Amino acid sequence: MVSSPHEAMHRIFQEYPDLFCSVSELLGVTIGPSASTKVMPTDLTERQPLERRVDTLLRIETENGPPLLLAIEAQGKKDPDKPATWAYYYAYLLNKYRMQTLLMVVCQNRATAEWAALPTHFGSPEHPVLTLRPLVVGPHNMPVITEVARARKDPAFTTLALITHADNPDVGAIMKTLSTSLQDAPESIAHPLVELAAQGLGNRPAAQQWRNLVAVDLSFYKSPLSEEIRDEGRAEGRAEGKAEGKAEGKAEGKAEGLLLILEARGIAVTDETCERITSCNDPQLLRTWLLRAATATSVREIFQD
Repeated sequence: MVSSPHEAMHRIFQEYPDLFCSVSELLGVTIGPSASTKVMPTDLTERQPLERRVDTLLRIETENGPPLLLAIEAQGKKDPDKPATWAYYYAYLLNKYRMQTLLMVVCQNRATAEWAALPTHFGSPEHPVLTLRPLVVGPHNMPVITEVARARKDPAFTTLALITHADNPDVGAIMKTLSTSLQDAPESIAHPLVELAAQGLGNRPAAQQWRNLVAVDLSFYKSPLSEEIRDEGRAEGRAEGKAEGKAEGKAEGKAEGLLLILEARGIAVTDETCERITSCNDPQLLRTWLLRAATATSVREIFQD
């Protein structure tokens, strides 16, 4: 079964085809400025009843050279059968389109990424007929982006960095950077990236932290993910008898959201803490506490000066 992280690792290139221009610099591949990029059909099935589909296929038109094809595969774990499949994809595309073709594998696991980057030789040891050596993007070479200014310059690249570093202990810092950088971004840019980030994190603990960040930031109010989170919060509140209707005013809404986040993250809340939160009428201070709650491990960290 295809997992949501698997889909996010290649679908982000469908949503933002020009993303490869940034990634190519990371990989040391020179293709020149992109004039246009087109998402191509991924069906590589022949007439025989054997279906083969590459995850994502892009046709990139360059300003200073011939166009090229980019086949993108998302790989979640080591699979000894994959190199032969990738070799088939490459040979098929080369034969069908007769143009420069690149194969890139996107991973979330360092060991898998290093395995995928190893050259695979097909043929005899003395005379390999074909050597497969795909481009590989993963936690071994994607940067850990924690500078908001850098994230704002290329939010799609930052989202890919977050997805590939989903298991990084410092993923919380990347999530904070991305959510902050998207606050002032147009909805057409922010919303798909918010959803792709959530999809890429899958069912990891970091996924809940990302949901918390999205839920507490009012700039994501119309995001499908934030609407889903708010629906869950309202349903949970009704079930437990803790919600007494919709919050009135920004301060009250933030206080309620903060308490829900603390409860969802399993952080104990005393009566004194609850009183301190619900009696606070400073929206900016409550927002600061909300942002800290997304990654804090205790109430003390939230209320620190």
